Amino acid sequence: MLFKILFVFYCAEAGLLLTLLPWTPAWEQIMRQIPIVGLQAAILSPLIRGATTGFGLVHILWGTHDIVDLLAKRRVKPS
Repeated sequence: MLFKILFVFYCAEAGLLLTLLPWTPAWEQIMRQIPIVGLQAAILSPLIRGATTGFGLVHILWGTHDIVDLLAKRRVKPS
């Protein structure tokens, strides 16, 4: 039970970070420090930013699913 609650918090935090961070100026500042120019350009492309945002949304959905499941199990009283 505790593990599931911690996992939901992880999913929420990671999901928000991965969803919002690629579209902030901080993302560009951090990624411009990568010494390999080709990799830097790839990470700054809208395709990779969108994929990172999608991965964040998957985390949010997964956490939402787990919290709904946890709440549903609490409502059902064991016999």
